[in-house]
Amino acid sequence: MAECARLLVTGAAGFIGSALIARLVTEPHWMVVASVRTRGKPFAPDVDVVSVGSIDGTTNWSVPLQGTHAVVHTAAVAHIRKVHTAEQLAWLRRVNVDGTLALARQAAAAGVKRFVFISSIGVNGNANIRPYTAQDPAQPVEPYAQSKWEAEQGLWRVQQETGMEVVSIRPPLVYGPNAPGNFSSLVRWIGQGIPLPLGAVHNRRSLVGIDNLVDLIVRCVDHPSAANNVFLAGDGRALSTSELLRLVGEAMEKPARLIPVPAAALQLGATLLGRKAMGQRLLGSLQVDISHTCETLDWQPPFTVEEGLRRCFSPLG
Repeated sequence: MAECARLLVTGAAGFIGSALIARLVTEPHWMVVASVRTRGKPFAPDVDVVSVGSIDGTTNWSVPLQGTHAVVHTAAVAHIRKVHTAEQLAWLRRVNVDGTLALARQAAAAGVKRFVFISSIGVNGNANIRPYTAQDPAQPVEPYAQSKWEAEQGLWRVQQETGMEVVSIRPPLVYGPNAPGNFSSLVRWIGQGIPLPLGAVHNRRSLVGIDNLVDLIVRCVDHPSAANNVFLAGDGRALSTSELLRLVGEAMEKPARLIPVPAAALQLGATLLGRKAMGQRLLGSLQVDISHTCETLDWQPPFTVEEGLRRCFSPLG
């Protein structure tokens, strides 16, 4: 790799993208290019910010790709619980599939060596008894996960056609300071002191702290063994929902108020209220085996769950 190589990060204003850029600017061998839809979020002075507008199959990436060594593609339509209309499904695919593949094709044509794609553990499925591995067949259930799987399949075709290296990273729930989605709901519930009927939930769910995920992404950008591989991300430890809530409460110094209600009764109630999917996320198990990731990349998550949660509420950990 050339000294001070250009690295393009898409979705730079998002949760994962902004955390990744904050890490990359501390490493002198990268010249960071931040791709955003519209300017607004401030970045470090030495970050080259490029506005590309909406992402779809017609987006012109020629400016940010010029002279670029590697791309980390974090931009996506995410945190959609239900796709109600054909228009919503088309939008999801337009951004997550068409937009991804257009970027990949242009990157290959521009001479980019490696394309790192942030996918989702949802590609494997949304529930399991034994931990998922990178070798398991894809079984996406929700439209978002299906769009990520379609993008992955397209990327492997681009790789075969062009020789550009592709890396796919599939994270489970990502937590961190100001994390969107499910984690923000947990933080809000505990912060408000809301009694939660989750004290008897004994499921097992994997998650990954943003600092651990960023560290893995950085490793995948230039590690020789990462090329043309799929990696599952995680903290290396599965928690029950009740354990997670207690740990979040300890990190916030606001103990979780948990009431023991049988999980079966909670799932029945969620189903009757039309919230079956939410019930599954809170009550079901989804475990990830990261041994392939650790062995292939000689990598270990640098932070424990407890350390990662403390860093959510105190950046110094």
